[in-house]
Order: sequence, then structure tokens, then C-alpha cells
Amino acid sequence: MRITRKAAFAAVAATSVFALAACSSGGGGSDEETDDAGINTDTSITIAWNQPFYSANGTSITGNATANNIITYMLNSEFNYYDPELNVVQNESFGTYEKISDDPLQVKYTYADTAKWSDGTPAGPADLLLEWAAQSGKFNNVEAEYDDEGNITNQDALDAGVYFDAADPSVALIEETPEIDGKSITMTYTKPFADWETAIDQNLPAHIVAQRALGIEDAEEATDALVAAIQDNTVEDLSKIAKVWSTDWNYASMPSDEDLLVTSGAYNITEFEQDQFITLTANENFEGDNKAVFNKVTVRWNGDPMGQAQALQNGEVDLINPQATADFKTAVEAMDGIEVASGPEGTYEHVDLQFTNGGPFDPATYGGDAEKAKKVRQAFLKTIPREQIIENLIKPLDPEAEIRNSYTQVPGSPMYDAIVEANGQAETYATDIPGATALLAEAGVPAVSVRLLFDPANTRRQNEYELIKASAAQAGFDVQPYQVQTDWGTDLSNATSFYDAALFGWQSTSTAVTASDATYRTAATNNYYGYSNPEVDALFDELQTATEPDDQERILTEIETKIVDDAFSVTIFQFPGVTAWNPEKIGNVSKLTIAPTIFYGFWEWTAGDAAAE
Repeated sequence: MRITRKAAFAAVAATSVFALAACSSGGGGSDEETDDAGINTDTSITIAWNQPFYSANGTSITGNATANNIITYMLNSEFNYYDPELNVVQNESFGTYEKISDDPLQVKYTYADTAKWSDGTPAGPADLLLEWAAQSGKFNNVEAEYDDEGNITNQDALDAGVYFDAADPSVALIEETPEIDGKSITMTYTKPFADWETAIDQNLPAHIVAQRALGIEDAEEATDALVAAIQDNTVEDLSKIAKVWSTDWNYASMPSDEDLLVTSGAYNITEFEQDQFITLTANENFEGDNKAVFNKVTVRWNGDPMGQAQALQNGEVDLINPQATADFKTAVEAMDGIEVASGPEGTYEHVDLQFTNGGPFDPATYGGDAEKAKKVRQAFLKTIPREQIIENLIKPLDPEAEIRNSYTQVPGSPMYDAIVEANGQAETYATDIPGATALLAEAGVPAVSVRLLFDPANTRRQNEYELIKASAAQAGFDVQPYQVQTDWGTDLSNATSFYDAALFGWQSTSTAVTASDATYRTAATNNYYGYSNPEVDALFDELQTATEPDDQERILTEIETKIVDDAFSVTIFQFPGVTAWNPEKIGNVSKLTIAPTIFYGFWEWTAGDAAAE
């Protein structure tokens, strides 16, 4: 699939307030109520997370964030999921898939009779066809253009054209329109693809998208019209469909239209207060295998780890996994009756730079002088105090922590050491204030202002910002925090003209070898910065068909070397994880190192001792 923009991305204020109004976990007595679906309606759980949900379309460029996808993981079913050993497991109660041909590569998906949307409409091939149309890029014929203030300047062209807010290089390999046959749909790839099993999956309800876009009331008729629009490339209809798909499921509080709350999984959204909490209630009509254990799951938001710890101790939340600090770890380990688990996570911290926003790292700022802009980028990256960040903020949690020096590999993975030895990042971007100062002098720009985007509600990232600001100032950089206009995750993709560098974390959502394609390829889903290198794109093309580990390692090494040479990004550290929970309220917590982390296996949770009394 792809690497996801991390919901736990971290940054600012240790003084953030945790809104806890009347939403503690419920416990059941011996007279527990059970509805006809076998759901214990007395059970509930409250979980803390550090960034609010803001989009139910997690495969769009705007909505592709862990903050969103941990919620949609409980709302919607897919064809597969990962088990605790990170093996891909088919969700046969939703559907099955099989590779039916190697040359050409063809994959057939078949929906089960139990695959249904919560409004009673069967899930089916049209849903997957819509996702292909959105992610393949085949139908897009216009892109948004912005002025210096971030306002769209070509709205008429957007309204007349087709623009799906998505771009997935793996789905783009399916150039032919997929063929529908009853409950099945077959995808044909233009070439072999190593990660075909995780390339595409279910997302939004096609019938709702079509009803909203085409003004057709009947669900079956609307679905048929959507399929016809895609098969016939009807621009007028596709324009409307693309706009609805891209925008209508972006909401940060309870939408007034219940159609936007239709799901295919174990839960439905029943309450949603902006910047406070979201409550999911078990879907009584769900027929799949992975059913809800708790009738209600409430997720409350707070970026302050100590605020989460206090809420856990007070019984206001029952499960937490913040971006931990040493104080946080000490606090939860001292709590009576609280279970604590530590270990590395599948997320890494990094800084990316803007290439096309008219800022200090953009060649256009220097009359198109690419070398001058590159020297400024190199200088800034040399000021990132990676070792100091780890010493001050990470080693108190993990004494063995080291700088991560790979863009694509997790420390300890088979390819990591060889790629790090060859890519040059450790040497090129070791903290070097004299070297940075010299580069700025060579570029003729001794003083540079940099607007840094990071989550303004995350303690650890605020601390990182302060260290970066102080270090960069020694070389002539004035680093100021970008003032978030909406949600910082939304601004990451939509306000690219207004920040020059971004500090956050990428979290893996799959084990696919091509996962980094969506981050470093030109104009791909996670590439918000205008970074483009045709040689990198060509190497990713080669990687897509590479099945031998030696070939994959060689290609990834070349890719990483070019990223270093282009001065696009630096990696900093692998996240140390600390999870804490109240066993009287929840049991069988099993966290994955990739998304959805602590939300994994919600169908295997158990109501704790207090709920069973």
C-alpha cells in the first residue's frame, strides 16, 4: 500500500488540555444487555490519541493520515489485513482474491454475500472500480493552481474537468479498465508487480458517491451510472464523481448528512465533537467475521503525553500510546494496576523540504539557479541536530536508540546496514555548523528564514523544534513555526506555499517493498513538496518488477543515494513506543509496529475485569 502520514506526528505545547467531559469507560453488571446481534450494549472503552480525525477518505492525498486510518480501520472492511506477525490475511467474510494470471498479471476480487454497507446496500465491484478510477490517475485532466495566498485560481477549470485527489503509482500500473462479472472484478497490470496483494482495497461506498454526484436517488441506479461513467470515460459525470470522492468525506465534526456515515465494517460514527472526541458504536447489521467486542469505542485527542497519563490514572481513558517522553514512561510505570509495554514502532521522524513553493529551498527564488538552492538545502539539513535530539529526547526512553539513516528501511531489517553504508546520509548530514555556514556563503545567502510545519499540540515535536531552531541559528537560519491554519495534517498537503520545511513522522501501513514509491516519486500521494528526479522515478519503475532481494537492495540503495544528493530530506529516529492500559477495562491488547498500531485486532479485545463483574 503506502506509507502513511502519521497521526501521532508530534509537536508543540506541553500545556495542552485534555477534554474529558463525561466519557469514561462503562462497565457492565451481571444483568448485561445483549442485542440481537450478540453485542453487549453495556460495554465501552475510551482510547487516547494525539491528533484528531479529519477525513473518512484515507486514500486521498488530503486524508491519507494515521489519525484518519485508525478510525476507518474500525469503520470499514477490506479484503485483507495484517496479523501480529505481519502476514497478510484474507478477510474471506468480506471477499476473496486470487492471482489468475502471471502474464499479464491479473488479480480477481470476489465479494462475499456478507459484504454490505450499513445502509443495507451490498458492497460490490463498483466500490473497487471507483477506487481504481480515483487512485490510478487515468481520468485526471486538470490540477488545482494556487496564488501566493493559497487561493485556487482555476476553479472553473476544476469544475469542468476531472480531478481525483489521489495518486498511487502501484494502482497506475492497472491501465485497462477493470472488468466486472457479477460479484467479481478483475484487475490487469501492465507489468509484473511485486506488491500486487496490497496494491488496492475497498474504500468509499460507490452508491453514495454516485447519488451525491449525479443526483440519482435509487442506490442501484446510481451505482450503474457510476460504472457507466468510468467505463465510457464520461467527463461530465466523472468531474462530479471526482469532486464528491475528493471532498465530501473530509469532515472534522459530525456531518449533518447521514449518508457520509455509511460504513462497511464493525462500527459506525455516532458522536463527533471537533478537536475533542469521536465515538463509534457497534454496527448491528454487520455480518462479517471481525465483529465489535465493545459496543462503544470513544477516541479522545490530546498531544501531551503527560495529559494522557493523567487521564489514564484518573480512569478517564483506558488505553494510551502517545509519542512518549521519559517523564511519561516513568509516570505510567509507577501507576498501580496499569499494564505497560515498550518497544520500537514502525514510524520514523524526519524533515522534508519544499522545492516549488517560492521559498528558500526553491530554485525559482534564485532566478532558477538549482545549484544555489541545493546548497541552501544542504546547509539547512546539516544544521538538524539529529544526535542531540536522540540524546535529549529518545535515549531516555530507549538507551540503545541511534540515528536512523535510511529513507526506506527500518533499523535491524535485512537491507538496512548495507543501504546506510552506501547512501551517504550519515556523512553528508551529520550536524556540521561550519559546513552549513560555508555552504550559505558559497550560495551568497548568509541569512535565511525558514517556516517549519509541525503539529502544534505535540510535546515531543515542540522540543525538537526548539533544538532545531537553536542549532540552525548558529549557521544563519531563522527557523520560525508555521502557524497552522486548519488541521496541521491537512495543511501538510494543502498549504504547501506557506511552509518551507516539515517535521513529522512517516508510519508504514504495509510491508510492501515499494511502499516508499508514494513518497519520493514525482507528484505521488505523499510527495507534497514538488520534489522530482526522473532517475528516481525510473528506479521505482524498476523496483516494481524486482522480485529478488539483491535487486531490491541495489535499487533502493540507488534511490536513497539520489535523495541524499538532492538534499530533499533527513531521517532522524525510529519511534520508541510505550503503550499503557487499564486491564480492568480492556484485555488482549496487541499492538502492531505498523498502522493501525494499538487499534489492531479490535475484534479480539476482551472486556476487562470491571466490565465482567
